[in-house]
This record gives sequence, structure tokens and C-alpha cells, in this order.
Amino acid sequence: QVQLEESGGGLVQAGGSLRLSCAASGLIFSSNGMGWFRQAPGKEREFVAALFYSGSTTRYADSVKGRFTISGDNAKNTVYLQMNSLKPEDTAGYSCAADPWALGSPSAGDYNYWGQGTQVTVSS
Repeated sequence: QVQLEESGGGLVQAGGSLRLSCAASGLIFSSNGMGWFRQAPGKEREFVAALFYSGSTTRYADSVKGRFTISGDNAKNTVYLQMNSLKPEDTAGYSCAADPWALGSPSAGDYNYWGQGTQVTVSS
């Protein structure tokens, strides 16, 4: 059974940093395309970042490029999202997703497995 468990969300002031974790079980993240998505109240879910090709390749949404970094730890089978220079508009529920064929896809529909999500709130 595949499980993705996110952690690391919280409340932070604008300009601050958070690191989200996505611990995977039932699959090996390096054999899948991994993605982070976010959804703010009243808005559609949007792509944030992806890690694929055995964790060697990354892709980012323009809105987070240069501020967020996606990475993976093979030993822990965990994917991270380091978020720096946070802005109030980054406030959202962040979810981790996985799929063996969603190699860098920014489309949520291409991912078969999802975690429950973790809330990130950035105060101004």
C-alpha cells in the first residue's frame, strides 16, 4: 500500500523559511515522478515543483523558482521542499504526489498517489 506522509508545515513570517518533508512508503521515490502541489482557499490546486529521473532532474513553477528547492534522500525515501523567502501568497495546503509516469508533469491529474497535505501559513 502506497503512503505519502507530509510534515513540516506551520506558521512563518514573510521572508522566513520552512522545509516540508514527504515520507514515502510502498514505493521508492527515485523510481517515480514526485511532485509538490498547493491549494489556497477558493483557488485551484497548482503545481509547485517536481523531482524525477531518479531524483536527478527538477522542475519548478515560475512563482517559486529561485526560492524553493525540491530534493530527495534515497536512504530515507523522503522528498523535501525547502521554501525560502516565503511570501503571504505562498499560504496554502501543500501536498506531495507520486506516479511512475508523471515525470516532471505539472498536471495534478497525472499523479496517482497523494498525501494528506500540510498547511503553510505566511503572515505579512
